[in-house]
Amino acid sequence: MARILVAETEVPVREFIRRVLQQRGHEVVVVSDGAEAVVKLARLPFDLLLADVAMPNMDGVELSLKVARDFPDLPMLMMSSNTIQRRRSHDIDSIMVILQKPFTMVALNDAVERALGVRAAVAGQPAG
Repeated sequence: MARILVAETEVPVREFIRRVLQQRGHEVVVVSDGAEAVVKLARLPFDLLLADVAMPNMDGVELSLKVARDFPDLPMLMMSSNTIQRRRSHDIDSIMVILQKPFTMVALNDAVERALGVRAAVAGQPAG
């Protein structure tokens, strides 16, 4: 399965995501903010970045712009519960999907599978 980097400040949300994705067979690495995500991205290859829009140190908007520049083939899935943050992120809608919080296990899995499917199709591999 995929190696997924999760950047989420809230511990309960981070652990929920970790459990759900690990149950699907994914390898999950978690960090608490965008700055930590950048460090992990420099050290390990990932198949997907799943990040909250609202984070300290480096928010999801800054992180997504950096990732789009430095790792253009890495799919991104952003999470947001805040309409203001979503408005701020309007310029990044073209480079990733935004998953509205709160979300269910089914919604999370569907969004992750779609994001990974896009990557597989781009790489010339069958999605799935």
